[in-house]
Amino acid sequence: MARLVVTAVVVEGRSKSEVARQYGVSRRWVITLVQRFLNEGETGLEPRSRRPQRSPRRLPVPLENEVVALRKQLVEMGHDAGPHTIAFHLERRHGTAPSPSTIWRVLTRRGFVTPQPHKRPKSSYTRFQADQPNERWQLDITHWTLADGTDVEILNVIDDHSRLAIASEARRVFKAADVLTSFRKAAITWGTPAGVLSDNGAVFTGIPRGHGRVALELELITLGVTFRHSRPYHPQTCGKVERFHQTVKNWLTTRPAPRTVRALQAQLDRFCGYYNQQRPHRALGRRTPIEAYRARPKATPLPAPIIDPHFRVRRDRVNQGVVTLRHNSRLHHIALGRPHSGQRVLVLTRDLDIRILTETGQLLRQLTLDPNRNYQPLHRP
Repeated sequence: MARLVVTAVVVEGRSKSEVARQYGVSRRWVITLVQRFLNEGETGLEPRSRRPQRSPRRLPVPLENEVVALRKQLVEMGHDAGPHTIAFHLERRHGTAPSPSTIWRVLTRRGFVTPQPHKRPKSSYTRFQADQPNERWQLDITHWTLADGTDVEILNVIDDHSRLAIASEARRVFKAADVLTSFRKAAITWGTPAGVLSDNGAVFTGIPRGHGRVALELELITLGVTFRHSRPYHPQTCGKVERFHQTVKNWLTTRPAPRTVRALQAQLDRFCGYYNQQRPHRALGRRTPIEAYRARPKATPLPAPIIDPHFRVRRDRVNQGVVTLRHNSRLHHIALGRPHSGQRVLVLTRDLDIRILTETGQLLRQLTLDPNRNYQPLHRP
């Protein structure tokens, strides 16, 4: 249409008002098109951007550069570098800060945000948080690599209410007894929790695998601590400690790779000191975990130990005259005699008292387990 308007005025010599009425446009627009054609030729008739030449509400360029510099600095230090964290630091510097959504747009425009449309929205998750410190501890094990490529394990324990890093310990491999030792050390420092939450790892529970209770479970029963486990293949239940793994690893990535487990432990100790006492936590209203931990009374275990006879029933098959039973994280072999090899049996356990029956109910053996012996011989008269 622009070329038709200009042709009618310039070539045909018609008035601008007449052309404007014919094509249903304003006289001012006809004047503008003709002027552009006379000044720029055919190029002046090409469509132009309607974007305003200036945006009064857009952040000043120096402030945008400060946002980008903060983002890079926080990432290099291994800290959280999201819009809310950047806004927090800007407010501490200047007394005011742009909204997190504005900062997010700056980071997106500068190429620091990768779109993830397939990612499940956070609003779809069911959130829960303990009302008191020590009401529930979450614990889990993750992996890290030393400078020589050796794989090691890190046990992380955090408080569900305050996100306090209760413990972060490194070992080559964690056994059930090691987990118990770490828990006892943490309980001395922070007090015994009312509850504990973990996944179904073998060092945390042996029940799903038919191995009875491990050392940590027995200890918690004695103390009156409630022990819960997430369902298999559902890490969201232990989401706080899972997210803490990521925070720890982001920080470790920015440090020199440790050569030994002791060097890794020193790094973890430094991180926990910073995380607990200096790092503002978004979920806590920008308080530090130690501030949130000290703000409320601490939950405690039940006043009396839970009475649990440690009773369980297990189906098994006699292998070369022997059945196996795990007690207190130790495997014991109970003799029944080779004539029973291949037979299916029921193993009834109540603490150290054991009865082994056939599937039809015939008693094959009854004994009191000697926890100091791996092999329980068959004493014949």
